[in-house]
Amino acid sequence: MTTEAVKLQSAVPAWSILSAVKKSALWIFLLFVALLTIFPVVIAFLGSFKSNAELTGGATILPESWHFNNYAEVWQQAHFSTYTWNSLFISIFTTVGTLLVASMAAYAVDRLHYAGKKFYVVLQAATMFVSIGAVVLRPQFELMVKLHLHTSLWGVIIILISGHASIFFILLSFVKAIPRELDEAAMIDGCSKLWIYTHIIFPLLKPGLGVAALFIFRGAWNEYILPLVFTMSKPKLQVLTVGLAGLRYGISAAAQTHYMMAGACLSILPLLIVYVLANKSFMQVTSGSVKG
Repeated sequence: MTTEAVKLQSAVPAWSILSAVKKSALWIFLLFVALLTIFPVVIAFLGSFKSNAELTGGATILPESWHFNNYAEVWQQAHFSTYTWNSLFISIFTTVGTLLVASMAAYAVDRLHYAGKKFYVVLQAATMFVSIGAVVLRPQFELMVKLHLHTSLWGVIIILISGHASIFFILLSFVKAIPRELDEAAMIDGCSKLWIYTHIIFPLLKPGLGVAALFIFRGAWNEYILPLVFTMSKPKLQVLTVGLAGLRYGISAAAQTHYMMAGACLSILPLLIVYVLANKSFMQVTSGSVKG
C-alpha cells in the first residue's frame, strides 16, 4: 500500500468525525432555540392553572394545586366569549376581504395594461414603510367618523384591509408563476377577464392564498391599538387583545394574572387551528421551491 493511500484512509475518519460534530452542534443549537421559544408558552400554560397568589409569588413552576376553574371563570365572568366572537369577526372578514382585494390587484397588475400601473406598484411598496396605527391613526379615525363607522368593528376591518401591500406582493409573485397561455386560451374561447380571474387565476392561487391567509389572520387577531381606539365607548365590541389587557385588574383593583394566563392560552387556539389548515399550503410552497 502506498503512502498516499494510507494518508487517504486516515483522512476519511477525521472528515466523518468533523461532519458528525457539525451536525451535533447544529442540533444542539436548534434544540436550544426551540426551548427558548416554547418555554414562555409552557410557563403561561402552567400558570393558567395556578391561583393568583401562587402565580405572583413565582415560587414553583408546576402548580401546587390545579385550578381548572380559571378557564370557566374567564370564559363566563370576564365576557371572554364576547371578546372571542369580536376577534373572530374582525379576523375572518379582514382575511376574506384582504385576499379578494390583494388577489384582484395582483391579477390586474400582472395581466392588464393601463396607465399608471408602475406608479401603483411603487405606491404599494411605499405604504409598506408606513406604520398603520401610529402615523396614520388620527386621519384614519377621522375618516371613519365621517363614514359613521368610528364606533363599529367594520371601521377596523376596512382599515386593516387597506393595509394589504405585503399580501399584494406575495400574491403577485404567485400570479406571475401562472402561465399566460391559460389566459390566452380562455380569451380565444370568448371568456372575459373577470371569468379568467374567478375560474383560472383564483383557483390556481390556493397555495399562495393559504400562506397569505395565515399572515392576515394572525395580524388581525393580534391587532390591539385600532380595536382599542374604536371600542372605547362600546366595551361590548372589545376584542381579545383589549379584553385581556382589561383582565389585569379586577373589581378590587387586584392584579388577576391567573385569569390573564388562562385567557392568553385560550386565545392561542384559533391561531393553531388556522396554522393547521394552512400548513398544507406551506408544504406546497416549500416543495415547489425545492423542485424549482
